[in-house]
Amino acid sequence: MTTRILPAVGDPDAARSITTLLSQLPNAEPAAPVADSTSLLDTLARLAGESIDELPEVVLVHERIGPVPALELIREVALRFPAVGVVLVTTDAGPAVFSAAMDSGARGLIGLPLSYEELAARVQAAAQWSVGVRRHLGKGGDVFTGPGGTVVTVTGAKGGVGTTFASVHLALAAQASGRRVALVDMDLQAGDVASYLDVQFRRSIADLAGIQDISPRVLQDAVYDHTTGLALLLAPGEGERGEEVNDRAARQIVSAVRNRYEVVVVDCGTQMNGANAAAIEMADVAVLVTTPDVVAVRAAKRMVRMWERLQVRKAEETVTVVNRYTRNTEIQPSLIEKITKTRVARTPVPANFKELQAVVDAGRVQDLDSKSVVKQALWGLAGELGLVKVPEGPEKSGKFRNDRGSIGIRRRGAGSAPAGPRRRTE
Repeated sequence: MTTRILPAVGDPDAARSITTLLSQLPNAEPAAPVADSTSLLDTLARLAGESIDELPEVVLVHERIGPVPALELIREVALRFPAVGVVLVTTDAGPAVFSAAMDSGARGLIGLPLSYEELAARVQAAAQWSVGVRRHLGKGGDVFTGPGGTVVTVTGAKGGVGTTFASVHLALAAQASGRRVALVDMDLQAGDVASYLDVQFRRSIADLAGIQDISPRVLQDAVYDHTTGLALLLAPGEGERGEEVNDRAARQIVSAVRNRYEVVVVDCGTQMNGANAAAIEMADVAVLVTTPDVVAVRAAKRMVRMWERLQVRKAEETVTVVNRYTRNTEIQPSLIEKITKTRVARTPVPANFKELQAVVDAGRVQDLDSKSVVKQALWGLAGELGLVKVPEGPEKSGKFRNDRGSIGIRRRGAGSAPAGPRRRTE
């Protein structure tokens, strides 16, 4: 049996050393090394999208990979591609690192400097495990085999611009089209998704923060199954518990939810922290909601510039949605696009609070009349963002298109240069 091996090594000298030894292994088919975590995840997602049989049996992760740290990267690969055996390559092969690697989902650990015998043994063991897993794939609903669902983050330029209302209706529109949808409230200290949907709950996203391995069963215990069909992962009722969800926990949680649902809508609120910065970085589509007034547009510009400074998201990779739009406003979408340097959605959401007041006050925004112009605009926006399931045709649902061109919904970093190191926002 030929063993396909994909090394993830950022250091050129280490990459040459590993490639040389891999080429000497019998029945081994090493691929060209990938230089960073983004490239690794994109490569595996592309292969999994073709077929699970296209995935390599073994992935080697070097300790100095970036921008995502090695153990976090191993955890994400193990969650999203459980049929791949991951092996950590590290200078510290002591018990503490070995235990941490195993907890993250690694199938082995190789110490540096490399030895042929140890490399051969670990690769063979990981490959045999991978083959055994693949024999059983498809026999249970808890086994994930694809690149994951579409993650859309919704962030407000400032408070009161309609971020949560937009998040809820984007999720409802996707669910109504027949997709399995999760709505995640990552406005950790002031989340209102539960209030908008009249939900009384016990478990929240904070209950997942300290869990190293978020299995489908553990995730299901934290999710609230709403009568609309949405799966809700809610912000904690006690705002101080939001501090338990750091950027590392957010990556694990978003990865776990993405693996279980076709569409994941994340309400990131208006305050930046490490958790929602990680979600925005991981998102396939990042939506920024603003209103057409000077204060909100300035706030949108500040938000986008901060994302760029922290290397969370580029302005041109952000979709701005104009809420409470009127034709006679002085600040039109074209001006907002020029000021923020983002792509403005061609579907603005009109100003008509009278339509919304009754359902908002009742905490049942799902009951908004289908004739509402606000609902029609938001559900149209969901289609524009590719969240609504439509028959395959010349215009595939995986595209967002506006009057100034189109953006393919894709994994973060696909088809682009490797991302630089990320700075923490905490």
